[in-house]
Amino acid sequence: MDLTLNLSSLEKKLGVKFKDINLLKQALTHRSYLNENINWGLGHNERLEFLGDAVLELVTSEWLYHHYSEANEGLLTSLRAALVNTRHLYAVAQELDLEKYLLISRGASKDNIRSKISICADAIEALIGALYLDIGWEAAKDFIERHILVDADEILKNFKFKDPKSLFQEWAQERFNITPLYKTLDSWGPDHDKHFLVGLYLGDELISKAEGSSKQEAEEAAASEALKIKGLLEPH
Repeated sequence: MDLTLNLSSLEKKLGVKFKDINLLKQALTHRSYLNENINWGLGHNERLEFLGDAVLELVTSEWLYHHYSEANEGLLTSLRAALVNTRHLYAVAQELDLEKYLLISRGASKDNIRSKISICADAIEALIGALYLDIGWEAAKDFIERHILVDADEILKNFKFKDPKSLFQEWAQERFNITPLYKTLDSWGPDHDKHFLVGLYLGDELISKAEGSSKQEAEEAAASEALKIKGLLEPH
């Protein structure tokens, strides 16, 4: 792979030019890559991830403080959690097509979806750390605002700062005085790659059903689907 060419195209997507290209390379280097490439010459991205996580939290906190001046501490905390969580950062990575730039081992690249989501989200934080060190605070802040905080209004509008199960339960209890019930309808696959089909019920009525790689994931997906069915979330 022509890494120089790939990184040049990534820089164009980011709208930046790194002074030290090795910082960008390191931000994209997963720990597993070093096991198969002992002469790589750079470290993995976990230290940059540590730094980027701190920058991301501070930038997000300041931005939310100024943009939602009427919001209380609890809402601001929930919004921040929704913006910086693994799922949202993975979505940002997908928009940037970041996965094709990542340096990971052949084994890790074949891992399940949960592992891939985590690797991509961590790389976003490492990228923020690299931007901060190489170009400065404003470059990191600009990236965060353009690619991460841009979704804040949608998250607030669709109540994505609350997990779907809590949101649907609040609605069901207020509307019908009923607590939703989740039932496992089916499961399949080997133990290391199990999948579940879960149904969400209000009383005896099946409202929705969804799949997931864990019962919790399937329940959250079923709750999200139920929210759409009941018109509480906009369908995507």
